[in-house]
Amino acid sequence: LGPALGTRSITPRMDVSSPRTLTAKAVAAAVRESRAGIVFLSPAAILNVVATAGGLTHSDRVELRGVHTFLSTGAPVSAELLVSANALMPNATPHTPYGMTECLLVTDITLDGIRAAAAENDTGVCVGTPIDANRVLICALDMEGRAAGVPNTQTGVLGEIVISAPHLKDHYDRLWMTDRAAVRDTRRGSDSPEERWHRTGDVGHLDHLGRLWVEGRLPHVIVTANGPIAPVGAEQDVEHVPAVRRAAVVGVGPHRLRQAVAVVETVPPTSRPGLASPDVTAAVRASTGLPLVAVLAVPELPMDIRHNSKIDRSRLSEWAERALAGGKLTAP
Repeated sequence: LGPALGTRSITPRMDVSSPRTLTAKAVAAAVRESRAGIVFLSPAAILNVVATAGGLTHSDRVELRGVHTFLSTGAPVSAELLVSANALMPNATPHTPYGMTECLLVTDITLDGIRAAAAENDTGVCVGTPIDANRVLICALDMEGRAAGVPNTQTGVLGEIVISAPHLKDHYDRLWMTDRAAVRDTRRGSDSPEERWHRTGDVGHLDHLGRLWVEGRLPHVIVTANGPIAPVGAEQDVEHVPAVRRAAVVGVGPHRLRQAVAVVETVPPTSRPGLASPDVTAAVRASTGLPLVAVLAVPELPMDIRHNSKIDRSRLSEWAERALAGGKLTAP
């Protein structure tokens, strides 16, 4: 994006196919060589940058003080992680914009905005309000977990996030079925025939201030006997447990009768996958209002290849179902 905008850009010394290989020292060196005022770090990159901050020299820290803006996107980013990164770049304003390949960017929020939103005690990750002329609507989920409602701005309703923006993609190249699915029924929420709309495949809701809260991906919604449940809110609850480093909540069982299972990385890490210890299980179950039929522990959650930050919940769901049915407990 930087070169496309005519902005001088530099990639730090790292394996670009694996963002979690980025170190704090490599960031400082890149800032020094380019005199950068803006730094972009994926969530996985932030984790390792913070973890390797002990290797920074005084000169490195001076360079990082010159950064005025840093951004992170590609997966949910916690306020705690932003605070840790902000400590390395104390003069920078942290931003976590929401967007996708089809539309960069849709909404934006700063660390201060995240702190203000946290007071609302809402569910999911707050990604702020639409930028400029961008629009965000929600297409409500039905009891089958399908986005079947009319896209609108009603608050507090879980549904698929539907967006419109002047810079939204025109179409997918040679992907007719994907094109058709991405714009299905979007005209019903439109005020103008000239507007282009896009179904993101993400789920979430709008609050009373028009802020968007992202709660996961549409394929990862758990359809229970009482209706659809998004995973991110429960995952955030579980990650407040001191013995949990990272968590995923997935569904097992038949459609419309699915049950929720928590799969966690523990502190210290477990050496092999299996049932979590009784103490961890009790703490995890007590942390959330979502009933959990099981708590499983793994050495490492499977992540997406591109960002190293998005948990592969579909893979975890299939693994948990096999494990709880008595299958061999291999790594997910």
